[in-house]
Amino acid sequence: MSGLNPGTYLHGRFERLRGSLLCRRDTPITSAWAAIGWWEARRIPFNLIVGSAGILTSIVLGTVGLASWFLLDRDFGLPDPPLFAVFAVIIYGLAANLCFTGGWLAGLLIRKLWRHEADRFASLSLALGLVFSVLLTLTPGILVSAGGLFRLARYLFGIIRNH
Repeated sequence: MSGLNPGTYLHGRFERLRGSLLCRRDTPITSAWAAIGWWEARRIPFNLIVGSAGILTSIVLGTVGLASWFLLDRDFGLPDPPLFAVFAVIIYGLAANLCFTGGWLAGLLIRKLWRHEADRFASLSLALGLVFSVLLTLTPGILVSAGGLFRLARYLFGIIRNH
């Protein structure tokens, strides 16, 4: 019966992520440099995962934008000018990496204040940060898709007219 409970399902998935090779610490970290090294060894996989979510979002945004252009003669979901999207992706990637660096900075602080909790904090904060980053990256695609579908339905049912 617990399989029907979304909270239990999500908690189980999150615990699997925390226990994955990406997020777990098999041996305690003994120095600040080792802690930084643990985080930095995970930067490329983090960027690949979040970047994959970004590619999916870009595909969805492009599809919704093109579909709205052809179906509704409007550019719903496309930035004006389109080059703005390239700058937004670069800034977003830099911000995600800055936040990732904040993870190991927080880990160093926890290491100073509560040494016995540092390893647990690192695996928990990496897993939470990864989930949050992926969800944040997918949000524009979800919102624009929902808006595009709503706009298409309004058009199809004659609530708005194509100008």
